[in-house]
Amino acid sequence: MSDTAERPFEPPFDRSHADDLMSFLAASPSPYHAVANAAARLEKAGFRQVEEAAAWDGLAGGRFVVRGGALVAWYVPRGATPATPFRIIGAHTDSPNLRVKPVPDTGRVGWKQIAVEIYGGTLLNTWLDRDLGLSGRLSLKDGRSVLVTVDRPLLRVPQLAIHLDRGVNDGLTLDRQQHMTPVWGIGRPREGELIEFLAEEAGVASPADVTGWDLMCHSVEPPAYLGRDGELVAGPRLDNLLSVHAGVAALAAVAGAGAGSGSGGAPDREPACIPVLAAFDHEENGSQSDTGAQGPLLGTVLKRSVYARGGTYEDRARAYAGSICLSSDTGHAVHPNYPERHDPGHHPMAGGGPLLKTNVNQRYATSGPGSSAFLAACERAGVPWQPFVSNNTVPCGTTIGPITAARHGIATVDVGVAILSMHSARELCGADDPHLLANALAAFLD
Repeated sequence: MSDTAERPFEPPFDRSHADDLMSFLAASPSPYHAVANAAARLEKAGFRQVEEAAAWDGLAGGRFVVRGGALVAWYVPRGATPATPFRIIGAHTDSPNLRVKPVPDTGRVGWKQIAVEIYGGTLLNTWLDRDLGLSGRLSLKDGRSVLVTVDRPLLRVPQLAIHLDRGVNDGLTLDRQQHMTPVWGIGRPREGELIEFLAEEAGVASPADVTGWDLMCHSVEPPAYLGRDGELVAGPRLDNLLSVHAGVAALAAVAGAGAGSGSGGAPDREPACIPVLAAFDHEENGSQSDTGAQGPLLGTVLKRSVYARGGTYEDRARAYAGSICLSSDTGHAVHPNYPERHDPGHHPMAGGGPLLKTNVNQRYATSGPGSSAFLAACERAGVPWQPFVSNNTVPCGTTIGPITAARHGIATVDVGVAILSMHSARELCGADDPHLLANALAAFLD
């Protein structure tokens, strides 16, 4: 465990990982974009996409499945048997935000507005007076879906001026229905106007071809280094695209080593287990969907992988018994303005390395024996770590960790990077922590 005094870990870091993370965040304003970008990176690393409706083979190599805003990728080492266990990184692609309703065009008193629904545990005030774009997917009547991104100032949720609310600084109260509807123009709203605009932006021939949509607002302010020395990263969707990005990097690194970087393509070292990345959607609203952690996607992929290698039910049970999952999600750094909200003996710092998160009421899935694999990975990678537990008077949130452990019977450990402003439209972390997490994840998979 690292010392949690000020600046516990201060090596001279190459910031290329943080640079790449910021590019990934900016290019991934929705879960669908995040999955598309993760898939492109995996393909570049030699993975190939397989369709769920197709037959799968059990050959060595990397594969991935895409379903909506979720992705599961895995690498089968040479010599893997049907009973070879899995090493799984779990993360999620969604973030709290404002999502467009089925009848979007609305407005009153001379303003055009877009009707939105609140998604997840959003810090509503962070969406006020912020330039917003729109992103997501349009579903077409021919069965296809196309991504759409308007990454320029389009919408704004205007706050009431202090002259009209003299008590606002004594406590801001926002009605989710009344006060969170963004404006995007002047005049009388017209039915179908938003979808006409987005169809043109996405290159769809006719708005009549659009039969459904999954659209959301995002801040158009790009991620950036913050502070005199650039030791912090400020950006949207750190919870939890930071972990998705680190998981993709770790999986690609392990698969690249297994595929061989030496002469003749011989493997430098094959992992002893089958490394897996499971990036789910809908974690922020309970994971109950066909693309969420409570759905069957991960279990189906793991079972099909076993059976494609000629395995039986007995082989699958043996593989699961030896498997372990790291549920990687962001956690709370100690807040300098509210230290009393944290446990007095646990003050995780930005720059101190990834968190090992514990909750005896199983809001996190970490147990004593299960944590040893993560701590061993940190030691191999030379990465410091920090313990995290909540103040007893401040109940903690939860992750996909307990869901994964209960649904699949696989030992699971909750880890992540310490951040401030969790669930804000713009969050904050140490610039070196994403790189430290990725190194620990690679060591865990390997």
